[in-house]
Amino acid sequence: MSKYDSLWEYVRDNGNSSLKMTFEQIQQIAGIPIDHSFLKYKKELTEYGYKVEKISMIFSENLKT
Repeated sequence: MSKYDSLWEYVRDNGNSSLKMTFEQIQQIAGIPIDHSFLKYKKELTEYGYKVEKISMIFSENLKT
């Protein structure tokens, strides 16, 4: 059992071939804060038929229009 199981199940149940999520969304679904260990745990997603291709941080100030 992984601390990110609820996140992986959400991604699997979403049914889309790709999915973009913010760190805030990930934390809300996982129910825990995202920390550096996420880079290790993201490999577990392959067990659900997906993989993490890109992780990037965009500051919210850059997203405001």
